Amino acid sequence: MLEILVDPALIGLFGLCFTAATLLPGGSEAALVALAVQGAHPPWLLLAVATLGNVLGSVVNFWLGRGMRHLVGRRWFPVTAAQLARGEALFQHYGAWTLLFSWAPIIGDPLTVAAGSLGVRFSLFVMLVTLGKLARYSVVMALTLGVLGAV
Repeated sequence: MLEILVDPALIGLFGLCFTAATLLPGGSEAALVALAVQGAHPPWLLLAVATLGNVLGSVVNFWLGRGMRHLVGRRWFPVTAAQLARGEALFQHYGAWTLLFSWAPIIGDPLTVAAGSLGVRFSLFVMLVTLGKLARYSVVMALTLGVLGAV
């Protein structure tokens, strides 16, 4: 078990997945595919590490959303009151189920921030985000293993 915690490949995968889920740019699927192709780690472990890192990155966004109301309007803050209002209106219109799409490029990160801003129950947030991200990484892993099996 300790080997998992100090494995540079798994630490790197976790870091990439974490960063990709925050407001910082980054992609994690390529790292997951590369490690799956390498075959040095069981697929379930790669899936677990990628999902955990990505969910925890989204949790950072959630807490940023919880604390950002008092920052809106400051010159240096990247979100204007109008942008926040639009994001919250979209989230309120479609509901918490939109968090199943927190994995999606462009819209996923703002959804997780809006969830925090709107006070979505944390346990519901974690459940929906985890399901969405696990589904996405499962598809990536299944496609990768399917291609490897076909070769």
